[in-house]
Amino acid sequence: MPTPSPFDAEHPADLVIYGARLLTVDPQLGEIACGRLVIHQGRLVEVGPHAAGEPLPPARRTLDMHGRVIIPGFVNVHTHTILSMVRGVAEDMGFAPAYTPGVPHGHEVREEEAVALARLGAAEALLFGSTLINDSYVHADLTLPAMGELGMRVITCGRIHDVDFSRVHEGVWEHRTAIGEKTLGEAVSLHERWQGKMDGRLGVELAAHAPDTCSRELLVKVAETRDALGIQVNGHLSQSRKENRRVEERDGMSPSELLEDVGLLGPRFTAAHCMYVSDSDIARIGRAGTNIAHVPRGNATGGRIAPTTRLRQAGANLTLATDNMHADMVEVMRWALIMGRVQEGEVNDTWQPHHVLEMATLNGAKALGLGHELGSLTPGKRADLAVFDFRRPHLVPLINALGNLVHTAQGRDVEMVVCNGQVVVEGGELCLADTPALLADAQHAAEALWSRARAQV
Repeated sequence: MPTPSPFDAEHPADLVIYGARLLTVDPQLGEIACGRLVIHQGRLVEVGPHAAGEPLPPARRTLDMHGRVIIPGFVNVHTHTILSMVRGVAEDMGFAPAYTPGVPHGHEVREEEAVALARLGAAEALLFGSTLINDSYVHADLTLPAMGELGMRVITCGRIHDVDFSRVHEGVWEHRTAIGEKTLGEAVSLHERWQGKMDGRLGVELAAHAPDTCSRELLVKVAETRDALGIQVNGHLSQSRKENRRVEERDGMSPSELLEDVGLLGPRFTAAHCMYVSDSDIARIGRAGTNIAHVPRGNATGGRIAPTTRLRQAGANLTLATDNMHADMVEVMRWALIMGRVQEGEVNDTWQPHHVLEMATLNGAKALGLGHELGSLTPGKRADLAVFDFRRPHLVPLINALGNLVHTAQGRDVEMVVCNGQVVVEGGELCLADTPALLADAQHAAEALWSRARAQV
């Protein structure tokens, strides 16, 4: 006999959603053709099939979602929301904006500009189905709550580094102890102030920018701080040949060897990009169980590709990220699948749609230390989900929902987003923000930044 519902007219559930196809990413539940979700106090109380005519539990709100496909909310493990400021320009420049003259740089972003641009990037991510973003850049003490106000989960940190970023675009690389102490100290203060706030939606990781912008001494301190606070670390790794050369010249080893040597490489570290890794680096990364923030679209835009097949075979946990200039995780899944098949030279069982959906959800949650709470539609987990409207020409006929999602869907097909049990996107619109004002603020901030940057050249 079915388990009696714990809800009645006097004690209703918060939200019941029924009729949609569920891609649960739960190995025990799989895909449910016509499903039912019961949500209460921010958690999934029930995830299962729904038969026509079957009575529904009493709820404060009940939604008929026939014609939709529901997935766990995307977990975007590596992004820089403020870098929406260089959208449409940096993609054609060949390398990171931080190293290029005449382009707005992080140290030039004013507080109000950081907030406006971070909210733009976060809003885009949320509208496209990401319920959690792992963000890093500047003025994190202000951008973290500003993004959290949109209703999503945000893990963030200011860039931890001791190189003088104000000189890097001039080709001057100078490590200064005072900068490292300041940026790491700010990260610790951020953790003390914001960890677990806004109903547990806000969090902090240590964002050690990159092995070339952090000295060995600073990386050791980051590892010590990680252990003292009990949190995760993320950073760029072998994102360019220039990075590899600088670390080799400075430390006599590869960036991966350096991170292993200081105690950072492993399951508590998420490494972004990993495009220029050697065979021994790949073995080292995989052996340690390191998380890889794979950025297939961004890398390919620059004519590059990470050896994801080999990294996964070596034992790394592959996750997905948008990085800069856009926030569509559906597009990222598609690029990850395509780039994986390019490496294989064929279509086989190594790269299939279920692999990239797992990378975009459950694997990402695991990388952030949250696999027990997020990443799948599993009873008891947090109620984070994205609802796709499949009643659209490019998503019909519906023969294989997962195939349609990965091959032909877009982030703008998201109709509703629920985070922590709260509806935060409905009808494709933000529920907790004035969208026209948000867009206007971001446009003004970007124009001001570009005006100042161009005046310096």
